[in-house]
Amino acid sequence: MTGPQTRLPPGGRSFAGVPVVTDLAQLEADIAILGIPYGTTYDTESPVNESAGSPTAIRARSAPSHLYHHDFDIGAPVLSGTAADPRIVDCGDVPGSPLPADGAANRAMATAAVQAILQAGAVPIVLGGDDSVPIPFFAAYEGQGPFTVVQVDAHLDWRDEVHGSRYGYSSPMRRASEMPWITGMVQVGLRGTGSARVAEVADARAWGSRLVTARAVREGGIAVALDHLPDGGTFLVTIDCDGIDPADFPGVSALAPGGLAYHHVLDLIAGIAARGWIAGLDIVEFGCDYDPPSGLGATVCSRMVLTAIGAMIRSGQLRGS
Repeated sequence: MTGPQTRLPPGGRSFAGVPVVTDLAQLEADIAILGIPYGTTYDTESPVNESAGSPTAIRARSAPSHLYHHDFDIGAPVLSGTAADPRIVDCGDVPGSPLPADGAANRAMATAAVQAILQAGAVPIVLGGDDSVPIPFFAAYEGQGPFTVVQVDAHLDWRDEVHGSRYGYSSPMRRASEMPWITGMVQVGLRGTGSARVAEVADARAWGSRLVTARAVREGGIAVALDHLPDGGTFLVTIDCDGIDPADFPGVSALAPGGLAYHHVLDLIAGIAARGWIAGLDIVEFGCDYDPPSGLGATVCSRMVLTAIGAMIRSGQLRGS
């Protein structure tokens, strides 16, 4: 019996050197790293996607030592190096295409891959891809929940359609609001202008989304976002990298000054894990073509993955705590 097939990570390098499993029917893991390079591109855009290479770039900035050396952001190594550690694997990348006409096929393959990971009992950590990727990611959770989505983003992402498409990067939170298994939403890091108009802001608030601006976090700390989370909740976390301040993360196509600091995002991830259960996490909109030669953005993405794994272990969600 075979399940959805993924492709080996380009260059054969897995995240932090963990084992690679591309036949998802054979998956046995607690955490599964999955690259989804392609989502749904707008017809008006070039097929070149500056985020498509991001899963490879993030893997390249991770190393086995990052799992086992003392991590000052966590207060201990992520893993102990004993049999009590959770099983982490890299499931490679979902095949896909940058062509706008192939968006539906990209979404179907992405959803099937995440569903296979969930059926194996593992928590998926998705490396995107642009901000259309959360739509097929969230779709894989149909029949489960209820979930609260926690989004880090400079932008609201509540457009119903843009250029005739309802599945592009301006619409993931609107599509999430239509999924019955998603019953709550906290959007953190909002600032500046994007595609949202007054009507989309009103729709988000009317649905019940809690909007937390970057200014509010900078003035009151990350608690102003965490206070909106239900105790004991089950959370889907989506991190659009332009939610982070460009001083800490310049590698995005939609630069917006005044975003969340690096430590705000790490504290948010840890706080979510302390409040409840992280059922899945994605990192999207890392424009690796814009990353400086130092690889700062890829390093921050790798750090966010490690923080999430460490937080889930220390909260008791994963074995090894």
